[in-house]
Amino acid sequence: MSLKFYYDIFSQPSRAVLLLLKLNKIPFEPKKINLLKGEHYSEEYAKINPFQKVPAIVHGNFALSESVAILRYLCREFEVADHWYPKDSKAQAKVDEYLEWQHIEIRANLMNYFRTKFLLPVVTGRPADGKKVVQFEKKVTDVLNVLEDSWLSERQYLGGNKVSVADLLGACELEHLRMAGYNPRDNRPKVSAWLNKVKEELNPHYEEVHALVNHIAEKHRGVPPSSPNKL
Repeated sequence: MSLKFYYDIFSQPSRAVLLLLKLNKIPFEPKKINLLKGEHYSEEYAKINPFQKVPAIVHGNFALSESVAILRYLCREFEVADHWYPKDSKAQAKVDEYLEWQHIEIRANLMNYFRTKFLLPVVTGRPADGKKVVQFEKKVTDVLNVLEDSWLSERQYLGGNKVSVADLLGACELEHLRMAGYNPRDNRPKVSAWLNKVKEELNPHYEEVHALVNHIAEKHRGVPPSSPNKL
């Protein structure tokens, strides 16, 4: 049964799912969706994902959206190492604990900051709203400090002492900030050590899926170009 994966490497959740696929050698047919060109708004893609976001998968005749749901599904349907999404109830619950928390804390706050500081100026050609940038940056700083002081206070990884899908989502979100000129490692030794461990454990695929992020971060140093073509 074939697996089609609809994604954009510019999307944090897309990179998380792509990492799981590559790390576990799950065969799939890549279907790239260019978000900056609005390809996710096409009628054709709406038939795949009516919410018109990425990522999405089609496994045989079964379609699924939402990255957390996709990650859990792939771990159930394919042969993946147990540490990604443990079968043990308590170990799985610890991974789920982060997956549920991250939606409105890490995902929402980091995306609001990135969209306001970097993405909207690129798409519209207009400067960022300075007041909103300051407001969202404070929320990013606060939530990353929670990551430092709580989630990683006694754990090696976000879901316990082994790398899991929680770390895929978390690391991809934090790496995204660098394009807007925000370094999530600054003054956070535990976050920095965790990112180093994740990167080391997942390479070479980690560097591969973050090649565009690294390129944009190094080229623009947090200053948004005037159009998507200049990324």
